[in-house]
Amino acid sequence: MDNENNSRRDFLKKTALLTAGGIGLSLLGSNMAEAAGGIEKESKALAGDSPFTLPALPYSFDALEPAIDRQTMEIHHGKHHQAYVTNLNKAVADIKDAPGDIEALLKKYAKLSPAVRNNGGGHYNHSLFWKMMRPSYAATAANAPSGSLSDAIVSAFGSFDAFKEKFTAAGKDRFGSGWVWLVSQNGKLAIGSTPNQDNPLMEMSEIKGSPVLALDVWEHAYYLKYQNKRPDYMNAWWSVVNWEEAARLYSGGK
Repeated sequence: MDNENNSRRDFLKKTALLTAGGIGLSLLGSNMAEAAGGIEKESKALAGDSPFTLPALPYSFDALEPAIDRQTMEIHHGKHHQAYVTNLNKAVADIKDAPGDIEALLKKYAKLSPAVRNNGGGHYNHSLFWKMMRPSYAATAANAPSGSLSDAIVSAFGSFDAFKEKFTAAGKDRFGSGWVWLVSQNGKLAIGSTPNQDNPLMEMSEIKGSPVLALDVWEHAYYLKYQNKRPDYMNAWWSVVNWEEAARLYSGGK
């Protein structure tokens, strides 16, 4: 009889423990689900409050080889450009009624906010730069412009070769980090450069106009492959220039 009672007590204890455990697991699962839902809602809210995002590359990371190597593209796009986007979203969070259009934002706030100037410029410049290039296999043998853009280049600089020489020189002469630009100024082309992440849309820019061609001459754009040989990087870059995109920008983006 005692053995029977002991067995019954053991059974009841185990049942109670299992029941309590089941309730605990149920509550734990409920709490985890609630927490996960909260995180998801928070992530969505943060995404909704972030007007600027990292654009996908229009080609694979190794598509520009041998001119630009895969590792450089991975770091340049995924690390450097992403950092500009992240910091730009932080900067505009403090600006009431900040424009969601990057061009409008730079024209209005670059002079007022160093964070918008640097990170907004970085986002705009790089978004343009990725489209300025096309895969090596898609480039023509000569890889030169045609049509109205070609005519405008010859009219402004005498020849395509003269244009390339002047554009490359602007990159070589840019002290420190910056960008080289071909811009349209009321239909006429001009070459210039800007420091850091400045661009021709900004009020304080050294050259103004509508961008037609942009080249990044920051060291992070070429140092893994070319080290300190910026001219070698620039000479190789001509082989992957997307002249169709440049022509589209020259025609007003149509």
